[in-house]
Amino acid sequence: FFFQAEDGIRDYKVTGVQTCALPIYTPTQVTGLTRVVQVSGGTYFSVALKADGTVWAWGTAGTIGDGTTEERITPVRVSGLTDVVQISAGSFHALALKADGTVWAWGANVGGQVDDGTNDFKASAVQVLGLTNVVQVSAGGYHSLALKADGTVWAWGDNVNGQLGDGTKVARNSAGQVPGLTDVTQISSSSGANHSLALKSDGTVWAWGYNDFGQIGDGTKQNRLSPVKVPGLADVAQVAAGEFHSLALKSDGTVRAWGYNDDGTLGIGTRVKIGRAHV
Repeated sequence: FFFQAEDGIRDYKVTGVQTCALPIYTPTQVTGLTRVVQVSGGTYFSVALKADGTVWAWGTAGTIGDGTTEERITPVRVSGLTDVVQISAGSFHALALKADGTVWAWGANVGGQVDDGTNDFKASAVQVLGLTNVVQVSAGGYHSLALKADGTVWAWGDNVNGQLGDGTKVARNSAGQVPGLTDVTQISSSSGANHSLALKSDGTVWAWGYNDFGQIGDGTKQNRLSPVKVPGLADVAQVAAGEFHSLALKSDGTVRAWGYNDDGTLGIGTRVKIGRAHV
């Protein structure tokens, strides 16, 4: 891989000669996978959690976690991981939450998003330092989030757009608490870019990070280095951060969307960007 920064968005590209295969337009069974309880898709790779607590991955070189930098076109087991209860794939790294509340990570680490105290690529899963009592993880583009049982949120990795929520733009390769966030019940970080969402127990949504397309939902295009409350949203049951847009599922079964909409991403019948939550 090589690392490229442009307009605040960071991308990995695979060097060397590439061969292009035809896309598959209909659902096709993944080879050899059974008893799967959760899946998560990254950029050019995928991860699956099996009922026995093992994790399996396939796709582009360097994101598989099997101790190699080989591309895998069928699922292989992520080395050394057992008793896993949740997984999350980011752009080029992945997270696994174990039943004991510890977090493990592998893949690209240039922003410190793997959090072993270094910025070195990890071909196998390593434990994220200093994190215990975690109940959910979410892998962003080049950052990572963890929700602890006490309702606090912890973040690490790249921070060029404030996606760590600590009031700075300083990257960190160790987990730090997001200041001012308490009573959080769910988190979601943009899997391809640089913003984050948190759902609180009172049904409100809080957002921070990259905001060029209004994905923070506060009616501006200003990046937010600390969490801000998304105005006009209440009774929310789930949140999801896309690359440049955000979604909220309300307890009445309706969905709100905001942010990038050039491709009809928001599902509102137009291509107008919306900087506030919209039906």
